[in-house]
Amino acid sequence: MHVLAVIFGCFLLAGVLLDAFQTIILPRRPVGRFRITRLFFLVTWGPWRWLAGHWPAKRSREQMYSFYGPSTLLLLFGLWATLLMSAYALIYFGMHMPFNDPMHPLTIWQRLESCFYVSGTTIFTLGLGDEIPATHAARMLIVAEAGTGLGFVALVIGYVPVLYTAFSAREIQVALLDARAGSPPTAGELLFRHNFNGGHHALTALLAEWEKWCAQMLETHISYPILCYYRSQHDNQSWLAALTAVLDTCALLITTIEGPSTRQAQLTFAIGRHTLVDLGHVFRLEKEGQRLSGEGPQRLGDDEFARLCDLLAQAGFSLCGDWGARERLNAIRLLYEPHSSALASFLRLQLPTWAPPVKDETKRKDQWSTVAELRSPSAIADRLTAHVSRQSTATHFDDQR
Repeated sequence: MHVLAVIFGCFLLAGVLLDAFQTIILPRRPVGRFRITRLFFLVTWGPWRWLAGHWPAKRSREQMYSFYGPSTLLLLFGLWATLLMSAYALIYFGMHMPFNDPMHPLTIWQRLESCFYVSGTTIFTLGLGDEIPATHAARMLIVAEAGTGLGFVALVIGYVPVLYTAFSAREIQVALLDARAGSPPTAGELLFRHNFNGGHHALTALLAEWEKWCAQMLETHISYPILCYYRSQHDNQSWLAALTAVLDTCALLITTIEGPSTRQAQLTFAIGRHTLVDLGHVFRLEKEGQRLSGEGPQRLGDDEFARLCDLLAQAGFSLCGDWGARERLNAIRLLYEPHSSALASFLRLQLPTWAPPVKDETKRKDQWSTVAELRSPSAIADRLTAHVSRQSTATHFDDQR
């Protein structure tokens, strides 16, 4: 039994250290089906997703989804610390490490409790000194565990800022897309809002920024997959919806719309699809993506395609005049839409539509619409009138004084 305790403790210690190394230090996709971190997310994400999915209020539901990433990060740190403490305790117990214990434990459970106590106080570098190792082997293991605990704390302190730096860099581009493609973003709205003199050059620059954004996603989210669980600050925004809207725009520019932005659209599309495919590999969604590929693209129905044609026609783009446009568009959609749908189903994120929904005048307008209306003569006249009225009122009160 004691030999098995030492063997199991050594394997557990090696597994935790290897898992922490791959998760925190190794700058590439972690490998292994039975990694502690992967099993931890498999065990926790399913129940959390089920509980949040059955929550009645939508706003509270999204709030629960947003809690998962940060809370599981803390739980993962706690799990690593507990497993490290247990591994060293089993090694102490299996090797009959003698400690000067005033209680002089005699039973097996008392000895096991003493080993866990020594391991816990050592890994957190408390150094209470109430139980002292009496042999050289015990002292060496105590020093090794204290160094492991100190290194673990240092890694945790350095890991959290890296995560939130990558999260902030991701969300900046997602937030900037709000004024350029609507909220939630759509490809039709993105092209429509670039219908101005020099809009093609602005669209090319935007797609170039998203090419770099996708490269950063490959660098950060492949190495730190936990970032995929982090939600955006607003319920109508998400990194997956933004990336899918940009890929939709690239698909339109590649297959149906001729212009100076086509070449940049091809580059952005290639690395954007690469990002979706690699993230699908991280979460083992290959079979789900293949199943959705067999079903064909489903997001662009006939009614929405008609609305997309009308919107692009208002922006000066010809989409429906080419009879092969729909077939070419469907063909390129099969290259990325199944991967987007698989990630959206797994992470419980909403994919964007192709054209913005019919506007409801009773709802609050977005910031772009509010600013764009300032260019209309009627809005300018109304604001000038209001400004003159405020000046007249202020002059009246000054005269009364």
